[in-house]
Amino acid sequence: MTLNRFTLPLATPLSTAHGRIESREGFVVGFEHRGAVGVGEATPLPGWTESLDDCEAALTTALETYAERGHSAALLELDAATVPAARHGIATALLDADARADGVALARWFDPDAETGSVPVNATVGDESVAETTRAARAAVDDGFDCLKLKAGVRSVEDDVERVRSVRAAVGDDVTIRVDANGAWDRDSARRAFEAFAPLGVSYVEQPLPATDLDGHAALGNEAVGVAIDEGFCEHTAAEVLAADVDAVILKPMVLGGPGNAHTIAMRARESGIEPVVTTTIDAAVARAAAVHVAAAIPAVDPCGLATADALADDLTDDPAPVSDGRIAVPDGDGLGVDPEEVGW
Repeated sequence: MTLNRFTLPLATPLSTAHGRIESREGFVVGFEHRGAVGVGEATPLPGWTESLDDCEAALTTALETYAERGHSAALLELDAATVPAARHGIATALLDADARADGVALARWFDPDAETGSVPVNATVGDESVAETTRAARAAVDDGFDCLKLKAGVRSVEDDVERVRSVRAAVGDDVTIRVDANGAWDRDSARRAFEAFAPLGVSYVEQPLPATDLDGHAALGNEAVGVAIDEGFCEHTAAEVLAADVDAVILKPMVLGGPGNAHTIAMRARESGIEPVVTTTIDAAVARAAAVHVAAAIPAVDPCGLATADALADDLTDDPAPVSDGRIAVPDGDGLGVDPEEVGW
């Protein structure tokens, strides 16, 4: 088993509640299993997963366990609730090796009938002025996207409503609009926003309330505008989130402890009448490829938040899942479709 650390600069620094992020730092994990080489990625993100130091410590321990007792013991030692990124790295490498050994793409390993061409993705539009938001939305539609996610919550509710109104007028009624408030509103503000968004055809609002307020999310939706949970997975178990009366769940494999966990939750969500949407934590190529395979293994999946490669100024390898006309390609080849030698094996 190998463990290689990497640092990749972001194309544009990211401001979060935990500080300014200028790069993504993580680890590529690789090992042999069933006669095949599998690779995985552990790229923690403060506020969503364990810290980089805790991730490294967990992976180092897993490396020792792997040498003594094998991959299964190493994986079992990693708790998805406390070290999800580290577990993602080991779990992804194991899944990659299993799928390679079986001679199938990872999506087909999850579901033999999985889509292996491409899956739909949304474009993300930043929380900017009305004019800049509208310009970016129009440009995304011109590039072939028919689903837009508008970041919100930094400004007043009234300003965000005006931004959505302007975008709707610019792109027409055939484009799906989602709004991501990143937990910025209280219940009263969220209700005002939902009432104003209803005639504008907003599909759903992602994380309108703080992550701790699961009951508030369950009570918030209306017939016109749905509710999606994202950050809520950091505060509640998957079972608790799926028990809430929401319309969609945003699934980040890096946060959930691996592609297998994410796919399992996606299928349970579907059984509960909740739509799963797969996205990333601005991951590098290995984890991004894994997330695409998860999405491809969800039948008739809604547009997912996987068009994130351009957030990185550099990557571990050439993009294995390019985006074109609002769809992301499922990587070619067995397993992840990422050459282990190109990512440090």
